[in-house]
Amino acid sequence: MCRLLGVSRSAYYDYEQRRRNCPDDLHHRQLLDAVKNIAKSCDYTYGSRRMKQALNALGYSISRWKTRKLMREAFVTVRHRKKYKVTTDSNHQLPVFENQLNRQFDVAKPDQVYVCDITYIWTQKAGCIWQS
Repeated sequence: MCRLLGVSRSAYYDYEQRRRNCPDDLHHRQLLDAVKNIAKSCDYTYGSRRMKQALNALGYSISRWKTRKLMREAFVTVRHRKKYKVTTDSNHQLPVFENQLNRQFDVAKPDQVYVCDITYIWTQKAGCIWQS
């Protein structure tokens, strides 16, 4: 069989011995399931440090590096949340213009009413072009 497959006899027997010594590891599968469950319950926000603490609390005594390997093997990655950015400053002393259109979008003639949104334009003062 070794001649047919083109491998040496020592490589074949080495492979067989490794395969016999590594049976289907129940403990490893339990660790992978625990990693997946913890990641799902924490909404995929735990990195390897907090995942290690959670696994240690469940009774699995493993290191951070082993936790990282398990997370990679289970395809668990951290989903970073976007930080909240304040875009509106309601406490200002600037004039507030009245609503002249008053949601009446039907006009008699063209070029009487223009509507636009310029909130995407960057200004030096966070979203405000007025200097007080």
